Amino acid sequence: MGDLRIDRRDGVLVITLARPERLNAVTGALTEEMLDVLNELMRDSSTQVVVLTGEGRGFCSGMDLQGGDGDGGEGRVQRLYHGIARGGEVTARLREIPQPVIAALHGPVAGMGVSWALACDLRVADPTTRFVVPFTNLGLSAGDCGLSWLLPRLVGTARAAEIFYRAQRLDVAAARDLGLVTEVADEGKDLEGALALAGELLAKSPYGLRRTKELLNASLDAPGLRRQLAAETGIQTMAFFTEDLAEGMAATMEKRPPEFRNR
Repeated sequence: MGDLRIDRRDGVLVITLARPERLNAVTGALTEEMLDVLNELMRDSSTQVVVLTGEGRGFCSGMDLQGGDGDGGEGRVQRLYHGIARGGEVTARLREIPQPVIAALHGPVAGMGVSWALACDLRVADPTTRFVVPFTNLGLSAGDCGLSWLLPRLVGTARAAEIFYRAQRLDVAAARDLGLVTEVADEGKDLEGALALAGELLAKSPYGLRRTKELLNASLDAPGLRRQLAAETGIQTMAFFTEDLAEGMAATMEKRPPEFRNR
């Protein structure tokens, strides 16, 4: 694919943003390629874990305002609206696909790139990583591609307000303290760390991982405890009818690693 590299390996799909000359700034073409891959993952039962990373010196520098997508017959306002809306659709799809998504982060994670990184389930960063939320310095709002929904749920409303209003940059230590980063890898080893974490998840129950992501997503908008309890009860009851539950129980009793087959 033109602006993406796709690498399939033993149940893991690695998506690499591949515009290193522009610090992987997002164009309309890149967005559409991302959506094609993510839409395919919605019905992909062979991929258990997804890793998202960027080629070169940074993960993603945000929307490419100098990108060469052409006008497509649209005015500037319509073109910008379409680009931002489609970037937000990537954010939503990263949450909606059933596979856990691990972001491998390094260098700048800015603008739309922050939204995409925070839409992932887990994040492995190297020491060069810095989250850049510059919007109020630029005359923009921090409501960008889902960021005003994601960040308060990850760090709390008060902390998100401080980051947004003051247009703060977060280095990897600050991001780790806030819980935005799962692990810190050695410099240049973020993808290696993300793949190691993916390997750990591959040993888990595929049903358990997918349904847990489904429940985590539901909890973010659940109107109350009882609605979430109903969702949990249905999913947990179905688990008892899978072959993998019997395997998991037997492996625990026999003190051996389980061999899940997603059945």
